[in-house]
Order: sequence, then structure tokens, then C-alpha cells
Amino acid sequence: MKRTVIRGTGKYVPERIVTNQDMAQWMDTSDEWIVQRTGIEQRHWVDEKNPQGTSDLALEAAKIALDRAGWKATDLDLIIFATLSPDINFPGSGCLLQHKLGLETTPALDIRQQCTGFLYGLEIADAYIQSGMAKKILLVGAEVHSTGLDLTNRGRDVTVIFGDGGAAVCLEAVDTDQDVGILANVMHAMGSMAESLMTEAPASRNWPRLDEKMMDEGRHFPVMDGKAIFKLAVRKLPEITMEVMKKAGVALDEIDLFIPHQANMRINQMFAKSMKLPEDKVFHNIQQYGNTTAATIPLALDEAIEQGRIGKSGDVVCFLGLGAGVTWGASLYRFP
Repeated sequence: MKRTVIRGTGKYVPERIVTNQDMAQWMDTSDEWIVQRTGIEQRHWVDEKNPQGTSDLALEAAKIALDRAGWKATDLDLIIFATLSPDINFPGSGCLLQHKLGLETTPALDIRQQCTGFLYGLEIADAYIQSGMAKKILLVGAEVHSTGLDLTNRGRDVTVIFGDGGAAVCLEAVDTDQDVGILANVMHAMGSMAESLMTEAPASRNWPRLDEKMMDEGRHFPVMDGKAIFKLAVRKLPEITMEVMKKAGVALDEIDLFIPHQANMRINQMFAKSMKLPEDKVFHNIQQYGNTTAATIPLALDEAIEQGRIGKSGDVVCFLGLGAGVTWGASLYRFP
């Protein structure tokens, strides 16, 4: 049967590093406050003197992933691009990336699942491959948050969290009877909590979509009910993990590493505690990058492979996350 396997990974973050001490110069906060609540010590932001769009970050990550896979861009049957911060309002960043890769007619699909963008993208890619519609797929998660954050006390609870970055994986169809590649995917959504984490404007439901009053009120900046999201994540992440393990027929002790969405280290630590997992079973890199939304999981995957934490034949990894939408999901993967 057809299986979806990872052939290459790549990541890219801007050179500019913004520390918690930098944040303290712009708003009433401190390194201690940020680290205590989020675990974040720094993040990478694009340079305002040399701005980059989301597809620019994605391009650098994609070139690395393609090189490691031994592919040319022309080998691709499909590009799936997950982001909440496209270069422009429309068209999607997938088409911009396709052009920057030197491609002419390769289809490009943009998905807007925010924090679970990579997870939903994995499920979509797996469906394309199992149906025979594609053999080689580039899945990208990338974000440029820094150009859309409120650098005042009004926005500090959100602003300190987010970073910029991109990561990519090359996914290939393999005919095998071995239980390898993507083992199972489980996705959920709950739109009743949509306003708990959102950026409202510009919005087609408003007339006009954006005006001075909206901007004065900061409605073009992201807002979050942090307590509500935290409580839901702590409850749903263990549930979704058990659900995907049951679907795949995989036991907890068979999983070599958990790679959760890097939204808040405290959430991921509470997940580990709830699942009775040792510290070395849960991957963290939010300290260096902050929350890069759709890029967090593939960026962490790339680093985990580089560090030798996973990647050997038979290693099993669980990807999981919850975020805006509200959406949440999990995927299980076994290295061939």
C-alpha cells in the first residue's frame, strides 16, 4: 500500500534576534516575566531595514529540504503552504513560493489552520498520496508575525510570544507493506471559540474592512484569551494523543519523541506531566524561536533530526498541537 514518508526537512529563521530585554525597552515587561509564563528567551524577527515576506522565509527552508531529499523543484506534484501571515492579502503565499522556486504550473494549495497548519497539511498531503493524486509534495509552514504586532503595553501579552520563521518537509509516496511513514492523523475544530485568539481587521464582515477607528482600537492586531486557550490545550492535547495512538494501534511507550506545537512551554510541560512522560520525551525549542505558529512543528522536527533525537529506522514521533480556530490535532509518524 502507499505510505507517506519524509525525504527531507529544512528550516530558516531571520538573522535578527529580539531578546526579552529588547521587549522590555518597548513595553512594561521583563525577561523574568516572559520566561516564567512562556519559557521564551528570544525570538527571530525580520529586519525592518531589509524586510522579508513569508514566502521568502519559506523559500530558504524549501531549498534546504529539497536538497536533502535529493529533489529538484520540478519534481514536485504539489505545494501545500500553511500560514496565517501571507505576504499579501491574496493570492496565497503558495503561488508566490511556486514562482520563486522557478516553477510554472505546479499546483499550490494554501491552508489557514494557524497553529495546526502543519498538522492539517500532513493530513492533506497523506490523502493526496494515498489517493494517487500526488507522489512528491512540498509541505511548508512559515510566518512573519513581527510586522503585525502591537509594540505597546496594550499588546504585550501577545507580542512577546511570537517569532518569525519557516520550515519545510518533502513528502513522498512509497509502495510498501511495512508500517512506516504517516501512521494516523486526527484533526478537530471548535469554531465557537474563534474569537478567543484572532486578528479581526481588515475583515470582509466590516464596512469598511478597515478604518481609522478600528486601527485606534487596535483591532488589526492579534488578541488572545490566554487563560481560555491554556486551559483548553492542557485538556485537549492528552485527549488527542490518546485518540491518534488508538487509531494507529501504537502504545505510549512505542513513541520515541513528542513534538508539540511551540505555543507555550508551560502548556507542553503540563502535557508531559499529564501523560507521565519523562522530560526527554518532549521536544522544546520555544526558548530560541518563540511561537512561529505554522512553522513550529516542522522547525522542531528539523532540529530534532539534526540533534539525533529521532531519524533512525523505526523511530516513532508524535506531532500535536492546538491553536486559533480553535483547531487541534495529532499525527503519528514512523521513520522507514
